[in-house]
Amino acid sequence: MTTTRGLRKQAGEEPITMLTAYDAPTASIIEDAGIDVILVGDSMGNAVLGYDSTIPVTMDDIASRTGAVARATEETLVVADLPFLSFGADEAESIHNAGRLLKEEGADAVKIESGDHTVALTEALVDVGIPVMGHLGLTPQHVNELGYARQGTDREAAESIIELAEAHEAAGAFALVLEHVPANLAAVITERLEIPTIGIGAGPECDGQVLVITDVLGLNDWSPSFSEQFGDVGAETRRAVAAYRDAVTDGSFPADEHSYVEEDLEGLDDVGESETRR
Repeated sequence: MTTTRGLRKQAGEEPITMLTAYDAPTASIIEDAGIDVILVGDSMGNAVLGYDSTIPVTMDDIASRTGAVARATEETLVVADLPFLSFGADEAESIHNAGRLLKEEGADAVKIESGDHTVALTEALVDVGIPVMGHLGLTPQHVNELGYARQGTDREAAESIIELAEAHEAAGAFALVLEHVPANLAAVITERLEIPTIGIGAGPECDGQVLVITDVLGLNDWSPSFSEQFGDVGAETRRAVAAYRDAVTDGSFPADEHSYVEEDLEGLDDVGESETRR
């Protein structure tokens, strides 16, 4: 069983694997494959909820899907995202929202998009027993400010990310996601920190990697340049749906093997027409 403590021990020793999941069937498949961590990400906004960003995702969205993932897994570490405006404005409310995901929905930890404003919050969450995974670099909840551009590309920005990484480690974060930053910056941060770094578009030197499950499965029409499609589930799904449509249309489904005849009901056609239409 993967734990936050065990994940720390993997840093520099064994590559960490992490994927997003938003439902029980997918979570079960991911666990069966031996993936270390499932992130119930606010990426669900773009991936499965039909939004064009993560901004509209609510605490209820995250909570419902975290519960589904947690119920379908036993060995995998389940980390739930705190969505936009569920943290940062008021510390007590932030702690309550994070605690809800652990206490009510079965998450093992939370992830927060990090900055200067989340250092003290990370410490406060850890102090009450809520493990925190930080997230630096491209933070999609800041899309209206930063867009989706690569972060840390000049020296000042890179130094700021390094300082924030070290500050969140000192505050008690058990791991850190680095998204869409130069590989050499991610390598420096990985070398400096004792906690594991998990990269997405951050090069090969991180302690682990994470991708969005719909990108991995080939379910999206578009995916980021730093992602990789490892299957074409979209094409197979379209084939299966079209085959079902054709089978119903041409009468081949349902066939005899899909139906059950109760012998005791033989003779129902003898019931009078007037009686059956009352």
